[in-house]
Amino acid sequence: MSALSRGTPVEVGVVDVLVFRPAQRGWLALALQRAPDQRCPGTWEMVHGKVEPGEALEAAAQRELREETGLVADRLFSVTMHPFYLLQQQTVQLAAVFVAVVAPASVVRLSAEHTKHAWLTPSQARRRYTWPHEKRFVDDARIILATPAVWDVMEVRR
Repeated sequence: MSALSRGTPVEVGVVDVLVFRPAQRGWLALALQRAPDQRCPGTWEMVHGKVEPGEALEAAAQRELREETGLVADRLFSVTMHPFYLLQQQTVQLAAVFVAVVAPASVVRLSAEHTKHAWLTPSQARRRYTWPHEKRFVDDARIILATPAVWDVMEVRR
């Protein structure tokens, strides 16, 4: 029996954005620590947020990146879709996952949702991120960035 036949709504209503910047060797990934007065206080995560009504997924990713960090993506790539169940709303959410590449000298300006940030190597980010799916997406994003042959179907064109 599917979720729909049981009456559980399925929504594409969330975006997750891994933020990478080039380093001398490879990439650095951004990790954000949740503020004490937010849900899941103290956890480390990537950028994420809700998609506004009528908003395209890639536009939501760019908006959330700007709102939470003050950063603007030089390049944006689709990584995957991630399903999860929201207990409080009793909905199955599908999160569109993106990787945003920002300039090496980009300055992070945190929103009130977060208190700290860190630029980490991908292996450090995997250890720091709280959520298991975020740890997995680091490797997915690195593979996409290392494979220019797939960029024509993965990169968000402006």
